[in-house]
Amino acid sequence: MTQQIVQPIRSAISPEQIIMAIKNMEKELQEAFIEDLLAAVSPEYLESIGEAREDYKEGRVYSHEDVFGE
Repeated sequence: MTQQIVQPIRSAISPEQIIMAIKNMEKELQEAFIEDLLAAVSPEYLESIGEAREDYKEGRVYSHEDVFGE
């Protein structure tokens, strides 16, 4: 397994400012931002999305009722 070297990002925006901006987003935009962030930093996340899409395309899906009952 290869290890990536990640350089820290230097920014004039503090982590607190980023957090406040995210908290002030509408819920739908927050969720989209978090998904985009996960996709940008996690190859495993992107792979799981690809697998889920393939499962759906092949009909390997279950309804809410199948999984959790009535």
